[in-house]
This record gives sequence, structure tokens and C-alpha cells, in this order.
Amino acid sequence: MPALKPHDPLSLLPRDLDRLAALVQDHAGIRMPDHKKVMMEGRLRRRVRALGLSGMQDYCSYLFDKGGLEHEFSHLIDSMTTNKTDFFREPRHFEILVDQAVPRLMQSGIGLSRPLRLWSAASSTGPEAYTAAMVLAELAAQQPGFDFEIFGTDISSEVLETAVHAIYPEDLIKPIPTELRKRYLLRSRDRQRPTVRIVGELRHKVRFAQINLLEQIYPWGEPMDVTFCRNVLIYFDKPTQQRVLSFLCDNLRPGGWLFLGHSETLAGLNLPVRQVAPSTYLRT
Repeated sequence: MPALKPHDPLSLLPRDLDRLAALVQDHAGIRMPDHKKVMMEGRLRRRVRALGLSGMQDYCSYLFDKGGLEHEFSHLIDSMTTNKTDFFREPRHFEILVDQAVPRLMQSGIGLSRPLRLWSAASSTGPEAYTAAMVLAELAAQQPGFDFEIFGTDISSEVLETAVHAIYPEDLIKPIPTELRKRYLLRSRDRQRPTVRIVGELRHKVRFAQINLLEQIYPWGEPMDVTFCRNVLIYFDKPTQQRVLSFLCDNLRPGGWLFLGHSETLAGLNLPVRQVAPSTYLRT
């Protein structure tokens, strides 16, 4: 009889995989099917090392059997969250924002009688929020009296820390037009570590906060005029998509604009919006 292959301590047992997947889906809405097992293991190895544990079984025992979940929960969610982001990602949305959304909102005095309010609802490390800030700052320079404020949120505390500091590797700024780089970026003097930082004037227009969209806690009182929630719904099942989008719509003023990712659809969902452009909707 052949000898049994020893279990790899950095591999998740089926029971632990199921428990972790259920926890992540229940609290973050993110699906973790079996085929994502290798990805989960790769991301959790850093936490295993950080805690000085012997492997995945030890880590899961710490979480579920020894009361470690309360301390470790935010780190676990940070590890499981996908944070792909770029400046000027899906650039057509920012053209629609400036050429169509803002002019229509300004007809109602929004941006003039009070600041326009824009929400980057899955802001990751901040490029989406700062891209919006750049294009709106350009508009403000041409339109006397126009003002705006931007709110960036994410479930991950780790990425929000980067967003607040607004320091990025130079490779990440390639999509930013040259003229905007000159106005809104500061280059590091340390050429051994080529980084840039968003200028203070722009940083002060953006506020970041940790929000779990599933918890439906909205901390700002007044509804938004524009909401970006792009490339996050693809990680949710249909009931979770309905729940999250209903929450976003509840906190978007009638006549406000909702931008989703180009690969996302509202098919089969019941929402108070109508489509006005690809992946672009008006709150009814």
C-alpha cells in the first residue's frame, strides 16, 4: 500500500476552506469558490508568517477555535480583497462626467450653490477618486464658482492608508495626461525610489473612510450627486448585487449619476435608474 502524501501545512483543508469562504462572503459579499483555493492560500501565507504560526491549520484554529477572529478579521478581509486599480481607468466615464453629468447637475445649481458630491464607492488605493478630483479641478479652473467634494470608501483599511497618503509608484501614473501630471503630481527627489504624490490642494478635496457596503451604513447625511462603483459587483452574486446597488441608489439623489464597470450589468435587478450611456445610469 503506497504511503499517504503528507499534508502541506500551507494548504487549506476542505473544512477550513469552506469556513473561510463562508466568512468572507457573509461579511464582504465576495464569492470564494473552490477554484480560488490557490489564490486564498497565497494571500493568507503573509498572515501566517506575520502571526508566527505553523501553517493554515494553525491559522484557522486561531481564527475559529481560539478567539483570534476579532483581532484578525480586518487583516483577513484585506488579504481577500482584490485591489486592481488605475488612474483614468475606463476613461470614457470621466469624459461623460465632465461633458454630460456635471453640466446637467449645474443646471440645478449643484456645484454652484453648494459643492457637487461624488462618491468613489470602492476606491481601493485612491486612483479613481483622485482621477475624478483632477478632472473636476480642471473644470473648476474654467468655470468660476464651481466647487466639489469627493468621498472615497473601501472595505480594506490597508488600501485606504495608501489612499490617504496619496503616494504612488511612477509606473502607475502612465495613464495620466502630461499636463495633469505637471499640475497635480509632485515627484520624489529620491530617484532610487521613483514615486509621486498628489498635491495637497487636490488631497484636501478628497476624504476617505472605511465602509463595508454590505453593512449599509451611510455616514454623510446628504445624498451624493455622482457615484462610481466600478468593477466590484463582478465579485458578488445577484442577491448581493441587488442589496449593494439598492443601498447606493438610496443614497444617490434623484437625477444623480451612477457609473458601473463596463463588464457589469443591471440585468435582472430592480433599481430606480435608467441607462443613459454604456454602464452609466441616471437615478429616477
